[in-house]
Amino acid sequence: MDEYKHIETCVGRYIAGNYLHAVEVGIGKNTDAAQIVSGAGKLLRSTDVKKMPVPEDLAFIVDDVFSPDIAWYQGADVIYAIRPAIEMIPALIELAERVNCDLVVYHLGFESYGTGGETIDCGVVLHRYNRHQNPSNRVD
Repeated sequence: MDEYKHIETCVGRYIAGNYLHAVEVGIGKNTDAAQIVSGAGKLLRSTDVKKMPVPEDLAFIVDDVFSPDIAWYQGADVIYAIRPAIEMIPALIELAERVNCDLVVYHLGFESYGTGGETIDCGVVLHRYNRHQNPSNRVD
């Protein structure tokens, strides 16, 4: 398995195995992780800052995390992003805090933001920057 698909597979499996309602931010053209999460019945929605050709079964809107449509994220217990630009992290943290859900990020290379949050090794290293404040809805 090439490294690119390995990352998406690990992230998708982790999200699907640990959360009930996920939103992927910055889905881009690589929908592998979202399809794993969706296939497990756990993906609520996906976003990107520009229109993307995503499969019909993936709910998608154009949205900007710097000025998000909060209603699109309501009900999520996790927002996750794969390789977001580092300058997006503060806006993603704020969004997760407003929605009261976890924020899980797979960074490009060895990037991290601030203290790096809580690290999770699921075959790749993820960073959890916001921890859900109502764990009764969590799976793990």
